[in-house]
Amino acid sequence: MAAEPGQQRPTISTHVLDTERGTPASGVHVTLYRVDLGDAGPIRMTQALTDSYGRIRDLLDRPLQAGDYRLEFDVAHEDGSFFTKIAVDLRITDTSRSYHVPLLLAPFSMTTYRGS
Repeated sequence: MAAEPGQQRPTISTHVLDTERGTPASGVHVTLYRVDLGDAGPIRMTQALTDSYGRIRDLLDRPLQAGDYRLEFDVAHEDGSFFTKIAVDLRITDTSRSYHVPLLLAPFSMTTYRGS
């Protein structure tokens, strides 16, 4: 379903927060993959860095399609982080709405959820 004229098109966005420091996690490399394409394996769609607020406002460079996606967060730091990459797989069924996937990071834990 395409966005009506004057409406914003649906997006996939994220927000990464460093809960140890209580600050946004800027400069985190995030890659969006399409993962439901059979034997082709995951197909990289886009990649971006979180801004100074820890956000990437839109990872789609094309219209949103129903299917399975993966957000991969490269969270390796020079300080010897426990987590190096975090992958979150999600299923998109309603292409008329946007999807926001926040990631809360701590040295030995992480949490994610479907945001608004």
